[in-house]
Amino acid sequence: MTTELRRLRNYINGEFRDAADGRTIDVVDPTTGEVYATSPLSGQADVDAAMEAASAAFPAWRDSTPAERQKVLLKIADAFEERAEELIAAEVQNTGKPIALTASEEIPPMVDQIRFFAGAARLLEGRSAGEYMEGMTSIIRREPVGVCAQVAPWNYPMMMAVWKFAPALAAGNTVVLKPSDTTPASTVLMAEIIGQIVPKGVFNVVCGDRETGKAMVEHPTPAMASITGSVRAGMQVAESAAKDVKRVHLELGGKAPVVVFEDTDIEKAVEDISVAGFFNAGQDCTAATRVLVHESIHDEFVAALAKAASETKTGQPDDEDVLYGPLNNANQLKQVSGFIDRLPAHAKVEAGGRRVGDKGYFYAPTVVSGLRQDDEIVQNEVFGPVITVQSFTDEAQALEYANGVEYALASSVWTKDHARAMRMSKALDFGCVWINTHIPLVAEMPHGGFKKSGYGKDLSAYGFEDYTRIKHVMTSLG
Repeated sequence: MTTELRRLRNYINGEFRDAADGRTIDVVDPTTGEVYATSPLSGQADVDAAMEAASAAFPAWRDSTPAERQKVLLKIADAFEERAEELIAAEVQNTGKPIALTASEEIPPMVDQIRFFAGAARLLEGRSAGEYMEGMTSIIRREPVGVCAQVAPWNYPMMMAVWKFAPALAAGNTVVLKPSDTTPASTVLMAEIIGQIVPKGVFNVVCGDRETGKAMVEHPTPAMASITGSVRAGMQVAESAAKDVKRVHLELGGKAPVVVFEDTDIEKAVEDISVAGFFNAGQDCTAATRVLVHESIHDEFVAALAKAASETKTGQPDDEDVLYGPLNNANQLKQVSGFIDRLPAHAKVEAGGRRVGDKGYFYAPTVVSGLRQDDEIVQNEVFGPVITVQSFTDEAQALEYANGVEYALASSVWTKDHARAMRMSKALDFGCVWINTHIPLVAEMPHGGFKKSGYGKDLSAYGFEDYTRIKHVMTSLG
């Protein structure tokens, strides 16, 4: 007896469609490694249709009032809340995440973020109108940029989709959104929900692979391309978008330093850092992956962190005792395993360092010590439940190590010394600095990095403004 596979479809111009040429991709449940659905492998014809729909819908959506767009977004937030169980079920099958944590840590922030952007729609800011030249009045108009091509990642398929479509729609843009090829289920369900609320063509979902995303970015219609993904993918998007001078919004990788000074409460720091490092199987570009500890407490801290790792559980979505589920896909399991397999002789695996079970893509909570600044695992993003530990001698060396990577998304400082915390927060070259905590986000504050972590902001009024363009209008008083 064979189980019939779910059939996921694109959502274009207010209706669900298969890929024009009928091609599909198998979608795998990462807890089992088995196929549970098929998804369209969209080609140029599908991208053309979605872009045409978004372009046709843009003038009316652009000309809607902020109050009207706010009302629509509030309805979307309410609908997500009402259908939370369905969204959770789709996301869990997408990712294998724990059901309880998906319900408590993803749905409430998503709903809150949509409601934030609903409010932001009515609070655009600019310079005061006035006579900056004698006999002339100047005003500033903020306008939507147009059609937005958006590519979401597989680590937080639902939440990252919200981070993309909510500010874009609030500003009056129309959207063509592509989920990752490994996690399309929750995005397709979102399309069903959103499609009952917005005019047709305003929100479109095109499923597919890397080539589908490339076709979206290279398409002449979008005025802006937004991606959350790897540095490699971001560089390709920026290069493609440059050919017709599209705006680009890139949220790429991270390698967050966690700087722990000697006056830190070790027990509390270990508890918080282990959760921030292992949550979502470490598949988070802000994860607390790279711990730098003062030499005077290094050994004690490592022992405590290894103990915390050994007590952290990974497992099935319905097990309420687990902190995280599997890695997202077979390639990711291979990548994480490869980092551990290639560790230099001076490194020591203090905990974990192995696959868990032979079914699905589970990996044990892992702590690695004895590392040097130029080691591969220190310099490159693992994107798994792996925390590395290095020792430093003083504040200057801590800062040198912290900033000594190509990523610059998030960081944290752990100390009771306020002046030191302020010095470090100024000198750390990262888009976010947490002090005595790591990973909390709020809708009102921006999320985005520097260097190879990309540019542009998600969340906050800054993220909203990224989806607008500025026009100066000057009129003669004569």
